Amino acid sequence: MKVTLVYSPAARQVLERELELPTGSTLDDALRLSGWLDPHPELGCEASVSCGIWGRKAPREAVLRERDRVEFWRPLRVDPKVARRERFKFQGAKTAGLFAQRRPGAKWGY
Repeated sequence: MKVTLVYSPAARQVLERELELPTGSTLDDALRLSGWLDPHPELGCEASVSCGIWGRKAPREAVLRERDRVEFWRPLRVDPKVARRERFKFQGAKTAGLFAQRRPGAKWGY
C-alpha cells in the first residue's frame, strides 16, 4: 500500500515522501522505514512532535490504510493569541482589522 509522509522541520521547509508499505503497517513503522529518524531525531520523541493521519491526531500504533497522508507536527514556538496581540500593538487600532478601511469623511468605528 502507498502512503505519504509529510514533515516541516522549519518554517517554509516541507519534506514529503511517498512510501510503499506492507498491509497492516503502523504509523511508527512508516516513520522507521522513511529514513527521517537519522536527520531528524526529534521525530522519535513522542513528547516533542505530534503526529496524525489526514490532519487528525493519531497514536503511533494506528494502522495505516491505502493512500493515507501521515503528518508530523512540531510544537508552536509562539502562542497565536500572543502573536496577534503583539501585531495589534505594533499596527495600532486605526490600521488593523475591522477599522482598517473606512469611507472618506466617515467617523472612526463606522
